Order: sequence, then C-alpha cells, then structure tokens
Amino acid sequence: MKKNILVTGGAGFIGSHLVRLLVNTYPEYSIINMDLLTYAGNLENLKDIEDRENYTFVKCNICNLKKVSQVFEEYQIDSVIHLAAESHVDRSIEDPFSFAQTNVMGTLSLLQAAKDYWKGNFENKLFYHVSTDEVYGSLGEKGFFTEETKYDPHSPYSASKASSDHFVRAFSDTYGLPVVISNCSNNYGSYQFPEKLIPLFINNILHNKPLPVYGKGENVRDWLFVEDHAKAIDVIFHKGKLGETYNIGGFNEWKNIDLIKTIIKTTDRLLGREEGVSEKLIVYVTDRAGHDLRYAVDATKLKKELGWEPSLQFEEGIKKTIAWYLENSIKIIIKKCIISNIILIKNTILEKSI
Repeated sequence: MKKNILVTGGAGFIGSHLVRLLVNTYPEYSIINMDLLTYAGNLENLKDIEDRENYTFVKCNICNLKKVSQVFEEYQIDSVIHLAAESHVDRSIEDPFSFAQTNVMGTLSLLQAAKDYWKGNFENKLFYHVSTDEVYGSLGEKGFFTEETKYDPHSPYSASKASSDHFVRAFSDTYGLPVVISNCSNNYGSYQFPEKLIPLFINNILHNKPLPVYGKGENVRDWLFVEDHAKAIDVIFHKGKLGETYNIGGFNEWKNIDLIKTIIKTTDRLLGREEGVSEKLIVYVTDRAGHDLRYAVDATKLKKELGWEPSLQFEEGIKKTIAWYLENSIKIIIKKCIISNIILIKNTILEKSI
C-alpha cells in the first residue's frame, strides 16, 4: 500500500536514521522530511538518499500551523511520525520557553493539522509520537519504567515532552485521532549532535580536552543503539495497536562513570594510545539541577507483542560508534588542513604577483 509519511525532525540524529531506513526499505512510500534545520538538524546526514525518488525535504517550523497545514495538503499526508523536538536537558534549564514552544505548541500544531486535513476519515491514518523515558521521572536502585508508570517529569525538557504526550492522547480521546506513542531510553550512534555525552567525550579525548562528569558520575542510564531505535519505530508504525504506548529500551544500564571509562578505553585503543591513559582528562563538576538518578526501561511489551529486540550489545555498538566519530573527525581535520593550505598557496601566489 502506498503511503505519504511526514517525518518531522528527519534531519536530526534519530530522525535521519529513520528516514534512511524508510526510504531504503519502502520504495513505494513517499517520505516527506520536515525539518527547520536548527543547530541539531543537518542535511549532510542524508546525503546518501537525497536524490531518491521517494524522498522529499521540506524546511518548515512545526509551530507554524498555516505552513504545516499546507504541507499536509500539498503532499496528501496520511501518516505522521513526529520526532522534531528540543531535546537537551541543559538547554531546557537555561531556556524552558523554547522547549515549551517547540515540544508542546509544535506538537499541537501537527495534531491540529492532521485533524483538519483528515476530516474524520481516519482509515489507514496514523499519528505516531516519538517521546522519551524521561517523562517517567527517576528510579531508585531497583525497578523499571513500564508503560503503566505514572508521569513524574523533573526537568523543563521532560515536562515539555510529558505535555506533548498528553496532547497526543487528548486528541485521540476527544477527536478519535488514530495515535500511537513510544518512549525511548538514551540513544547513541552516528550523526548525533556533538553536545551530547558520547560524541562530546569522543571528540574531547581525540583533542585531549577535559571530560566533564556531573557529580560523582553515579547516575544510571539505559542505552539504545540508534539504528535499533529506528527499526523499533518501523515495527511500531506498521504493527502497533492504535492508542497504545510502547517503551523502547536497549537493556543496557550503565553508570555514567563506567560508561565514560569504557569510551575512554575504546577510544584510546582505536587511536593507538595506551588504554585508559585519557582517564586523566576526567573532571568532576557540579551536578545538574534536578538530575534524575536512574532510568531503566522495560521493553518487554514491545518484544512480546511486536517481536522487536535490540540487535547489538552495548560493547559492540559503542565500538562501532566511536570508530565512526573518529573516522569523521579525522576527515574534518584533513579537510581543514587542505583548505588552510589552499588559502596559504593562494596568498603566496598573490604576494608574488604583487
């Protein structure tokens, strides 16, 4: 069956992996990638598929209801996979209004546009909202987040995502909009914006810069390989039950300090250094305000009902990720050197001609 799928935030980290998967797997689908290309969105992430016949990019602010509605009309959108969001907790603490605007009002604009365009004809339609496990709050040393866990957000970011989740469910309950929601754990992999922990630390190790660790590094997170997340979204989109929520986790819990030491050892080894030598770069800094102690996602429902499970163990996935970042960082360094040399040669020629 042909589908016209609007993917919001498709030039971002998770979004670009999902867009690539959909474009390559479903040539009969039209994939419309809507992204504003803010700091975390980059079309270079999708260079390998930009010329595909079933792929279209549209630059658009999801908060602009008029423009979003025009996109629905022009491309006859019958499905939405909504990933566009402000997602960095530290940024949300500094500027909560931007997070409320994008994550809450942006989601509301998309919901309204879908409702208005579909006009009550919801057959073969779907609004899929991709959310986070941070809406659940913080766990103690034991237990897991399930789909029945009550919301208890602690940061402006998680509060904005919780609010958007509630709006999605409200549109389902009030207007009958066909929806599904997934809440995922921390993602890692290629194409992630460098302010995030893993790419930041890889880059800092490469350049012998400090590695800032919040508090004592005892906060625990569950880590999910981004390509596995994209596959989970694909499965939920095609097989998920309307109105349901699905947790997506990697079954990989790590204390931050243990994760960081693993990144250090692997990066040192790949750089030809003595393993662990970069631990001297660790600097403990004041803990983040409202820093949740532990996240742990129970993805049993997704595994049992829809048959999804992660394909990579963390050790394998992190090695693959670090190798990708090092390769691309070195390419950037070489490119900068080439550009600098070209400029130097041009200046030298210019000086001689004068």
